[in-house]
Amino acid sequence: MANPIESKTARDRLKPRREPYWARVEAGLFVGYRKAEQGEGTWIARRRTEEGKQVYRALGTFTDYDDAAKATRRWAESIDAGVSHKGMTVAQACEHYVTDLGMRKGTGSKKDAEGRFRRLIYGKKIGGIDLSALKTSHIKSWLAAQIESDEEDAEDEDDLRRAKDSANRNLASLKAALNLALNDRLVATDAGWKTVSKFGDVGRRRERFLPAEQRVKLLKACPEDLSHLVSAMLLTAARPGELASAAVQHFNWEQGTLALEGKTGYRIVTLSSSAMTFFAERARGKIGNAPLLANAYGQRWNKDLWKKPFKAAVKAAQLPPDVVMYSLRHTAISEMIAGGMDSFVVARLAGTSTEMIDKHYGHLRHDRTRAKLDAVALL
Repeated sequence: MANPIESKTARDRLKPRREPYWARVEAGLFVGYRKAEQGEGTWIARRRTEEGKQVYRALGTFTDYDDAAKATRRWAESIDAGVSHKGMTVAQACEHYVTDLGMRKGTGSKKDAEGRFRRLIYGKKIGGIDLSALKTSHIKSWLAAQIESDEEDAEDEDDLRRAKDSANRNLASLKAALNLALNDRLVATDAGWKTVSKFGDVGRRRERFLPAEQRVKLLKACPEDLSHLVSAMLLTAARPGELASAAVQHFNWEQGTLALEGKTGYRIVTLSSSAMTFFAERARGKIGNAPLLANAYGQRWNKDLWKKPFKAAVKAAQLPPDVVMYSLRHTAISEMIAGGMDSFVVARLAGTSTEMIDKHYGHLRHDRTRAKLDAVALL
């Protein structure tokens, strides 16, 4: 007597076992349910080939029998259309693509793709997913993970742009590999990746600005050592790495300046009166080569030391999760421009170009100018 698997009630009464409980879908085609000891059971498709050989396909989990039966029919139809019935994972599809690249475009293109897949696909979770089970959500999660840490470590707009640009190139390589698998009939459909699009304008400015109320909440949520670094960024619009590298000797109280060195070279920035007082407190009792800003253990800050505490402070302050260290620099520059400071001066202070300031913050200057024009009675 056959074991019914069409209803959930019937499946719940089945005994767990390795061998699936089978139900006939049509002549020569079966769908099986493997009852697990715990958790959801899984579904398997089985078909007899013209040569009389049984072939199988793991279908994954389904809530309803009808959905499992439909998946079984789609699998059988793909075989009839010439698609290989042998399962291929994402990693295997990438290896297939690399081999094809070597034949068509030479060793240079092959090495580039192979290095990319080695970093991002081989040995990773996405690499082990069967092409027939690949979902759009898998690709989107893989893509987002590439920029997640880069966003947290970003020190300026260029870092974010480069991270997204790099992720776009990685997506293009992966989709090329998956499309080749589709063309070579190793998978029946491109539904799992066709609609995944690259990041848009990679030069687009970040929108996350921290108003005064949120800045206060963040500072209160930070431990004392981290609050000093956060305050320094808001007071100077400098990159966190530049401030982490600054020593006591780089602060000049008499001139009210701070010397910084970073990705755009060496510069001396003018400090506000409040910033002078702040850095004077940080320099008190320290020798010239000592870090001007240090953590609770006297160490110079770096992204590995500030990353987790800053993320915890953002959460504790109940701020949006996309607030990262760069948000502080973005906020400081925005306030400077909105306050009426000249783009050239802000660019010099922040260690960037006037072109970048005009491109990403010019709207703030126009808003201020418009407010002044509105105050003038022209007609």
